[in-house]
Amino acid sequence: MNVLIIGSGAREHAIAWSAAQSELVETVFVAPGNGGTARMGGKVRNVPLKATALDDLLLFAGDNHVDLTIVGSEQPLELGIVDLFRSVHRAIVGPTQAAARLESSKVFSKKFMQLHGIPTADYHVFRDFHAASTYIELPETLYPQVIKASGLCAGKGVFIALDRNEALKAIRELFEDRIFGDAANEVVIEEFLEGEEASVFALTDGITYQLFLPAQDHKRIGNGDTGKNTGGMGAYAPAPLVTPEVLQKVEERIIRPTLIGMGAEGSPYTGFLYVGLMIDRGEPSVVEYNARLGDPETQVVLPLLKSDFIAALQASVDGTLGDVPFEMHEKSAATVVIASGGYPDHYETGKVITIADEVADMENCLVFHAGTSYEGGRLTTAGGRVFSVTALGENLRESIERAYLAVEKIGFDGAYYRTDIGVKAL
Repeated sequence: MNVLIIGSGAREHAIAWSAAQSELVETVFVAPGNGGTARMGGKVRNVPLKATALDDLLLFAGDNHVDLTIVGSEQPLELGIVDLFRSVHRAIVGPTQAAARLESSKVFSKKFMQLHGIPTADYHVFRDFHAASTYIELPETLYPQVIKASGLCAGKGVFIALDRNEALKAIRELFEDRIFGDAANEVVIEEFLEGEEASVFALTDGITYQLFLPAQDHKRIGNGDTGKNTGGMGAYAPAPLVTPEVLQKVEERIIRPTLIGMGAEGSPYTGFLYVGLMIDRGEPSVVEYNARLGDPETQVVLPLLKSDFIAALQASVDGTLGDVPFEMHEKSAATVVIASGGYPDHYETGKVITIADEVADMENCLVFHAGTSYEGGRLTTAGGRVFSVTALGENLRESIERAYLAVEKIGFDGAYYRTDIGVKAL
């Protein structure tokens, strides 16, 4: 079969790698892909189409006999690519535009969770600076407070305000400076939840679901979880924090009620469901939903999947997900993100990248490209997050050490990475 993957980051590179392992797959198209997918060769080909060019993607899928389309990034889901493909009976993995509101509108997701009794932080919704600032100044407003743009912000639209001044600065940037544009037409201010974060991913056909191994990512730019939020600076799986007892609570209190609730609201949820959790003394609450696989967690959970990835995806489309194997390797995985200097703020691109030859020969090591370009035989930086370097090991310590060995053999001007990925789990 022919597979089309939509997106351009390390997540999509990891999906392409997983798809290429399947004996079911003849060709893997990646639109638009990156320098890493361009260099994969074999079954994998880049396609020069933007992830948001829905009509062009549909035309390409028809002309090239694509049997299954996998949506990696969030913007096409918000624009309704699943609805478009399904309207002409073309198989695609992902939620409809209405179901994807679990990610594309934090206001929708908070109201949904409140309605269906799914544990999450208490919240308020604001649509202008004056109303938000009035709430921030109330004596009964306790800090920290978490301030979120309701729309899509590539993982960067969240502020943790430790006091009133920080809260006022955040809402001024959102409402007046418009740093995230229309994504901040509505702003959610919610209570700060204590605990540790973790990520649980499900693949679902709308009724049945299968779980990947739980992961934990590192959002902050600096060691010790300091500095600004980013799209993610590293991850590991399985996360010891998510014990079997915690995972059972996540299924019973969050995943099943979410699927039942979306069905009851007339928007059955299909595809990948990402649940970002805060776990406090064994009790999970939802921080956020994503309507697709997370990045960088995908780069650790997919290499740990033992079963055929594409067979499972096809079953999710066919409504037979419960009939296919979904087994994991009994190993650990860690990934370290190498970013451009200055990320998540201003950074330069076009830096020439060097990767030592021995990296390709390193056992149980995978270099997923995030923001790279490959033209004329030259690999250069093309984004804020440039690589996601993944390693597998018999235990977490081994996978972390192996990942950092590979990271040290990759270089470009201004390269930056955290040196403490996974340490909290050790």
